[in-house]
Amino acid sequence: MPEGHSVHRIANQFEQTFVAHRVAVSSPQGRFAAGAAKLDGATMVDSKAVGKQMFLEFDNGLWLHVHLGLYGAWDFAGDIATGHSMAESRTRRAATRKAENAPDDDGEHSMASIGAPRRTRVRMAEQEKAEDDIESFPPDPVGQVRVRLLSDTAVGDLRGPTKCEVLDAAGVDLAISKLGPDPLVDTPKKGRERFVTTVRKKRTPIGLLLMDQSVVSGIGNIYRAELLFRARLDPHTPGNQVPEDVLEALYKDWTKLLKSGVELGQMMTMDGLTKAQHAKALRSRADRHWVYHREGLPCRVCGTNVVMEMAAGRKLYWCPTDQV
Repeated sequence: MPEGHSVHRIANQFEQTFVAHRVAVSSPQGRFAAGAAKLDGATMVDSKAVGKQMFLEFDNGLWLHVHLGLYGAWDFAGDIATGHSMAESRTRRAATRKAENAPDDDGEHSMASIGAPRRTRVRMAEQEKAEDDIESFPPDPVGQVRVRLLSDTAVGDLRGPTKCEVLDAAGVDLAISKLGPDPLVDTPKKGRERFVTTVRKKRTPIGLLLMDQSVVSGIGNIYRAELLFRARLDPHTPGNQVPEDVLEALYKDWTKLLKSGVELGQMMTMDGLTKAQHAKALRSRADRHWVYHREGLPCRVCGTNVVMEMAAGRKLYWCPTDQV
Protein backbone atom coordinates (compact mmCIF):
# COMPACT_ATOMS: atom_id res chain seq x y z
CA MET A 1 0.00 0.00 0.00
CA PRO A 2 1.37 3.46 -0.85
CA GLU A 3 2.40 5.26 2.32
CA GLY A 4 2.22 8.97 3.04
CA HIS A 5 5.28 10.10 1.09
CA SER A 6 3.99 8.54 -2.14
CA VAL A 7 0.61 10.25 -1.91
CA HIS A 8 2.24 13.63 -1.24
CA ARG A 9 4.39 13.17 -4.33
CA ILE A 10 1.31 12.28 -6.40
CA ALA A 11 -0.41 15.42 -5.10
CA ASN A 12 2.68 17.40 -6.10
CA GLN A 13 2.45 15.88 -9.58
CA PHE A 14 -1.10 17.12 -9.94
CA GLU A 15 -0.22 20.53 -8.52
CA GLN A 16 2.56 20.99 -11.05
CA THR A 17 0.92 19.56 -14.16
CA PHE A 18 -2.86 19.92 -13.77
CA VAL A 19 -3.68 22.84 -11.44
CA ALA A 20 -4.87 25.89 -13.42
CA HIS A 21 -5.73 23.65 -16.40
CA ARG A 22 -9.19 22.77 -17.70
CA VAL A 23 -9.60 19.02 -17.35
CA ALA A 24 -11.62 16.52 -19.34
CA VAL A 25 -12.74 13.83 -16.91
CA SER A 26 -13.96 10.43 -18.07
CA SER A 27 -14.25 6.85 -16.87
CA PRO A 28 -12.94 4.51 -19.59
CA GLN A 29 -13.88 1.55 -17.39
CA GLY A 30 -17.37 2.96 -16.87
CA ARG A 31 -17.58 2.46 -13.10
CA PHE A 32 -17.08 6.17 -12.37
CA ALA A 33 -19.10 7.61 -15.25
CA ALA A 34 -21.56 9.54 -13.06
CA GLY A 35 -18.80 11.07 -10.94
CA ALA A 36 -16.70 11.93 -14.00
CA ALA A 37 -19.63 13.78 -15.55
CA LYS A 38 -19.80 16.09 -12.49
CA LEU A 39 -16.16 17.13 -12.95
CA ASP A 40 -15.78 17.05 -16.72
CA GLY A 41 -14.73 20.39 -18.19
CA ALA A 42 -13.92 22.06 -14.86
CA THR A 43 -10.57 23.63 -14.05
CA MET A 44 -8.43 22.08 -11.32
CA VAL A 45 -7.56 24.70 -8.71
CA ASP A 46 -5.85 22.74 -5.94
CA SER A 47 -4.29 19.41 -5.07
CA LYS A 48 -3.44 18.21 -1.59
CA ALA A 49 -2.68 15.05 0.34
CA VAL A 50 -3.50 14.20 3.93
CA GLY A 51 -1.87 10.97 4.97
CA LYS A 52 -2.76 8.29 2.43
CA GLN A 53 -5.68 10.23 0.95
CA MET A 54 -5.67 12.81 -1.82
CA PHE A 55 -8.08 15.61 -2.65
CA LEU A 56 -8.27 17.39 -6.03
CA GLU A 57 -10.31 20.61 -6.07
CA PHE A 58 -12.12 21.99 -9.12
CA ASP A 59 -13.55 25.45 -9.83
CA ASN A 60 -17.15 24.18 -9.75
CA GLY A 61 -16.96 23.66 -5.98
CA LEU A 62 -16.41 19.90 -6.19
CA TRP A 63 -13.47 17.70 -5.22
CA LEU A 64 -12.20 14.31 -6.35
CA HIS A 65 -11.30 12.22 -3.30
CA VAL A 66 -8.99 9.25 -3.91
CA HIS A 67 -7.62 6.60 -1.57
CA LEU A 68 -5.34 4.22 -3.47
CA GLY A 69 -5.55 1.39 -0.94
CA LEU A 70 -3.58 -1.79 -1.57
CA TYR A 71 -3.77 -1.93 -5.34
CA GLY A 72 -4.38 1.60 -6.60
CA ALA A 73 -1.96 3.50 -8.83
CA TRP A 74 -1.82 6.60 -11.01
CA ASP A 75 -0.28 6.46 -14.48
CA PHE A 76 0.79 9.87 -15.78
CA ALA A 77 1.84 10.73 -19.32
CA GLY A 78 2.64 13.88 -21.26
CA ASP A 79 4.52 16.94 -20.07
CA ILE A 80 4.81 15.76 -16.48
CA ALA A 81 7.06 16.29 -13.49
CA THR A 82 9.77 13.71 -12.88
CA GLY A 83 12.44 13.05 -10.29
CA HIS A 84 13.27 15.65 -7.67
CA SER A 85 10.82 18.21 -9.02
CA MET A 86 7.99 16.24 -7.41
CA ALA A 87 9.50 16.94 -3.99
CA GLU A 88 9.78 20.70 -4.26
CA SER A 89 7.60 22.84 -2.05
CA ARG A 90 4.98 25.08 -3.60
CA THR A 91 6.90 28.15 -2.42
CA ARG A 92 10.05 27.02 -4.15
CA ARG A 93 8.20 26.05 -7.31
CA ALA A 94 6.47 29.42 -7.42
CA ALA A 95 9.82 31.19 -7.10
CA THR A 96 11.32 28.96 -9.77
CA ARG A 97 8.46 29.63 -12.16
CA LYS A 98 8.80 33.38 -11.58
CA ALA A 99 12.51 33.19 -12.36
CA GLU A 100 11.92 31.05 -15.45
CA ASN A 101 9.35 33.50 -16.80
CA ALA A 102 11.61 36.52 -16.28
CA PRO A 103 13.59 37.65 -19.33
CA ASP A 104 17.37 37.75 -19.15
CA ASP A 105 19.53 40.81 -19.86
CA ASP A 106 18.92 40.41 -23.59
CA GLY A 107 15.15 40.23 -23.14
CA GLU A 108 15.01 36.53 -23.96
CA HIS A 109 13.04 34.03 -21.88
CA SER A 110 15.98 31.63 -21.87
CA MET A 111 14.41 28.83 -19.81
CA ALA A 112 11.21 28.90 -21.84
CA SER A 113 13.06 28.97 -25.14
CA ILE A 114 14.93 25.72 -24.60
CA GLY A 115 12.06 23.82 -26.16
CA ALA A 116 9.08 21.78 -25.04
CA PRO A 117 9.89 19.05 -22.49
CA ARG A 118 9.80 15.45 -23.60
CA ARG A 119 6.45 13.77 -23.29
CA THR A 120 7.06 10.84 -21.03
CA ARG A 121 5.22 8.34 -18.84
CA VAL A 122 5.50 7.42 -15.16
CA ARG A 123 3.54 5.16 -12.81
CA MET A 124 3.10 6.41 -9.24
CA ALA A 125 1.96 4.10 -6.46
CA GLU A 126 3.91 2.45 -3.63
CA GLN A 127 6.93 2.86 -5.87
CA GLU A 128 7.50 5.03 -8.92
CA LYS A 129 8.38 3.56 -12.27
CA ALA A 130 9.46 5.67 -15.20
CA GLU A 131 8.53 4.22 -18.57
CA ASP A 132 9.33 5.01 -22.19
CA ASP A 133 8.55 8.33 -23.81
CA ILE A 134 5.23 8.41 -25.62
CA GLU A 135 5.00 8.98 -29.37
CA SER A 136 1.56 10.58 -29.46
CA PHE A 137 -0.64 12.42 -27.00
CA PRO A 138 -2.89 11.50 -25.39
CA PRO A 139 -2.07 7.79 -25.22
CA ASP A 140 -4.95 5.35 -25.30
CA PRO A 141 -6.17 4.10 -21.89
CA VAL A 142 -4.63 0.75 -20.96
CA GLY A 143 -6.44 -1.73 -18.74
CA GLN A 144 -9.19 -0.98 -16.25
CA VAL A 145 -8.95 2.80 -15.89
CA ARG A 146 -11.44 3.99 -13.27
CA VAL A 147 -11.00 7.68 -14.06
CA ARG A 148 -8.98 9.62 -16.63
CA LEU A 149 -8.02 13.26 -16.11
CA LEU A 150 -6.90 14.89 -19.34
CA SER A 151 -5.55 18.43 -19.71
CA ASP A 152 -4.04 20.05 -22.75
CA THR A 153 -0.58 18.80 -21.77
CA ALA A 154 -0.92 15.81 -19.44
CA VAL A 155 -3.07 12.81 -18.63
CA GLY A 156 -3.56 10.91 -15.37
CA ASP A 157 -5.15 7.46 -15.34
CA LEU A 158 -6.34 5.94 -12.05
CA ARG A 159 -6.54 2.17 -11.61
CA GLY A 160 -7.69 -0.01 -8.71
CA PRO A 161 -8.37 2.53 -5.95
CA THR A 162 -10.06 1.62 -2.68
CA LYS A 163 -12.01 4.88 -2.86
CA CYS A 164 -12.79 7.28 -5.69
CA GLU A 165 -15.62 9.73 -5.10
CA VAL A 166 -16.82 13.28 -5.74
CA LEU A 167 -17.26 15.45 -2.64
CA ASP A 168 -18.29 19.00 -1.90
CA ALA A 169 -16.30 21.19 0.51
CA ALA A 170 -18.26 19.96 3.51
CA GLY A 171 -17.57 16.36 2.55
CA VAL A 172 -13.85 17.08 2.26
CA ASP A 173 -13.80 18.72 5.69
CA LEU A 174 -15.60 15.70 7.16
CA ALA A 175 -13.17 13.24 5.57
CA ILE A 176 -10.13 15.17 6.81
CA SER A 177 -11.61 15.56 10.30
CA LYS A 178 -11.47 11.77 10.67
CA LEU A 179 -7.73 11.68 10.00
CA GLY A 180 -4.91 12.08 12.48
CA PRO A 181 -2.17 14.71 12.08
CA ASP A 182 0.02 14.78 8.99
CA PRO A 183 3.45 16.43 9.52
CA LEU A 184 3.26 18.04 6.08
CA VAL A 185 -0.20 19.50 6.75
CA ASP A 186 -0.41 20.31 10.45
CA THR A 187 1.95 22.73 12.17
CA PRO A 188 4.70 20.90 14.12
CA LYS A 189 3.35 21.86 17.54
CA LYS A 190 -0.31 21.18 16.75
CA GLY A 191 0.43 17.88 15.04
CA ARG A 192 2.71 16.67 17.82
CA GLU A 193 0.22 17.61 20.53
CA ARG A 194 -2.68 15.91 18.75
CA PHE A 195 -0.66 12.72 18.33
CA VAL A 196 0.62 12.59 21.91
CA THR A 197 -2.76 13.41 23.44
CA THR A 198 -4.55 10.74 21.41
CA VAL A 199 -2.02 7.97 22.06
CA ARG A 200 -1.81 8.70 25.79
CA LYS A 201 -5.56 8.03 26.10
CA LYS A 202 -5.41 4.53 24.61
CA ARG A 203 -4.47 1.11 25.92
CA THR A 204 -4.02 -0.21 22.38
CA PRO A 205 -0.43 -1.34 21.60
CA ILE A 206 1.64 1.38 19.99
CA GLY A 207 2.39 -0.97 17.09
CA LEU A 208 -1.29 -0.87 16.17
CA LEU A 209 -1.85 2.80 16.95
CA LEU A 210 0.78 3.90 14.43
CA MET A 211 -1.22 2.16 11.69
CA ASP A 212 -4.50 3.78 12.77
CA GLN A 213 -5.05 6.69 10.38
CA SER A 214 -7.29 8.43 12.92
CA VAL A 215 -4.30 8.59 15.30
CA VAL A 216 -1.62 9.69 12.85
CA SER A 217 -1.81 10.00 9.07
CA GLY A 218 0.38 8.37 6.46
CA ILE A 219 2.19 5.61 8.34
CA GLY A 220 2.00 2.16 6.78
CA ASN A 221 3.68 -1.17 7.42
CA ILE A 222 7.20 -0.12 6.49
CA TYR A 223 7.32 3.18 8.32
CA ARG A 224 5.62 1.56 11.34
CA ALA A 225 8.32 -1.10 11.74
CA GLU A 226 11.16 1.32 11.11
CA LEU A 227 9.90 4.07 13.42
CA LEU A 228 9.47 1.64 16.29
CA PHE A 229 12.95 0.23 15.82
CA ARG A 230 14.53 3.67 15.54
CA ALA A 231 12.82 4.54 18.84
CA ARG A 232 13.86 1.16 20.34
CA LEU A 233 10.22 0.81 21.33
CA ASP A 234 8.45 -2.49 22.00
CA PRO A 235 5.49 -2.58 19.57
CA HIS A 236 3.34 -4.26 22.23
CA THR A 237 3.59 -1.36 24.70
CA PRO A 238 0.13 0.13 25.38
CA GLY A 239 -0.12 3.70 24.14
CA ASN A 240 -0.91 5.09 27.57
CA GLN A 241 2.32 3.56 28.92
CA VAL A 242 4.62 5.16 26.38
CA PRO A 243 6.32 8.18 28.00
CA GLU A 244 5.27 11.54 26.63
CA ASP A 245 8.82 12.48 25.62
CA VAL A 246 9.16 9.22 23.69
CA LEU A 247 5.94 9.95 21.80
CA GLU A 248 7.11 13.47 21.01
CA ALA A 249 10.38 12.09 19.67
CA LEU A 250 8.47 9.46 17.67
CA TYR A 251 6.34 12.11 15.95
CA LYS A 252 9.41 14.25 15.28
CA ASP A 253 11.12 11.23 13.68
CA TRP A 254 8.02 10.55 11.57
CA THR A 255 8.20 14.14 10.36
CA LYS A 256 11.84 13.62 9.39
CA LEU A 257 11.22 10.34 7.56
CA LEU A 258 8.14 11.65 5.75
CA LYS A 259 10.00 14.69 4.44
CA SER A 260 12.88 12.47 3.35
CA GLY A 261 10.49 10.10 1.60
CA VAL A 262 8.86 12.93 -0.35
CA GLU A 263 12.28 14.22 -1.38
CA LEU A 264 13.75 10.85 -2.39
CA GLY A 265 10.64 9.07 -3.58
CA GLN A 266 11.78 6.13 -1.44
CA MET A 267 11.48 5.07 2.19
CA MET A 268 15.06 5.50 3.35
CA THR A 269 14.98 4.73 7.07
CA MET A 270 18.63 4.02 7.93
CA ASP A 271 20.91 6.73 9.26
CA GLY A 272 24.70 6.98 9.42
CA LEU A 273 25.39 5.47 6.00
CA THR A 274 28.52 6.21 4.03
CA LYS A 275 28.11 7.75 0.59
CA ALA A 276 28.61 4.33 -1.01
CA GLN A 277 26.18 2.66 1.39
CA HIS A 278 23.60 5.36 0.75
CA ALA A 279 23.89 4.89 -3.00
CA LYS A 280 23.54 1.13 -2.58
CA ALA A 281 20.47 1.59 -0.36
CA LEU A 282 18.80 3.79 -2.98
CA ARG A 283 19.19 0.94 -5.47
CA SER A 284 18.01 -1.87 -3.20
CA ARG A 285 15.21 -1.99 -0.62
CA ALA A 286 17.08 -4.76 1.21
CA ASP A 287 19.79 -2.25 2.07
CA ARG A 288 17.68 0.68 3.23
CA HIS A 289 15.69 -0.65 6.21
CA TRP A 290 16.59 -1.66 9.76
CA VAL A 291 14.06 -4.44 10.33
CA TYR A 292 11.32 -4.35 7.69
CA HIS A 293 11.14 -7.58 5.67
CA ARG A 294 14.19 -8.96 7.52
CA GLU A 295 12.60 -11.78 9.53
CA GLY A 296 15.16 -14.47 10.41
CA LEU A 297 18.07 -12.19 9.56
CA PRO A 298 20.39 -10.75 12.22
CA CYS A 299 19.53 -7.33 13.59
CA ARG A 300 21.88 -4.75 12.12
CA VAL A 301 22.61 -3.49 15.66
CA CYS A 302 22.68 -6.43 18.07
CA GLY A 303 22.76 -9.52 15.86
CA THR A 304 19.56 -11.08 17.26
CA ASN A 305 17.34 -12.50 14.55
CA VAL A 306 14.54 -10.13 13.54
CA VAL A 307 11.10 -11.62 14.12
CA MET A 308 7.84 -11.23 12.26
CA GLU A 309 4.36 -11.61 13.70
CA MET A 310 0.87 -10.83 12.49
CA ALA A 311 -0.73 -7.78 14.08
CA ALA A 312 -4.29 -6.92 13.03
CA GLY A 313 -3.77 -8.77 9.76
CA ARG A 314 -0.50 -7.02 8.85
CA LYS A 315 3.08 -8.22 9.21
CA LEU A 316 5.00 -6.60 12.05
CA TYR A 317 8.82 -6.80 12.06
CA TRP A 318 10.84 -6.04 15.16
CA CYS A 319 13.96 -6.91 17.16
CA PRO A 320 13.17 -8.78 20.42
CA THR A 321 16.43 -7.58 21.98
CA ASP A 322 16.72 -3.91 21.02
CA GLN A 323 13.00 -3.18 21.34
CA VAL A 324 12.32 -4.36 24.90
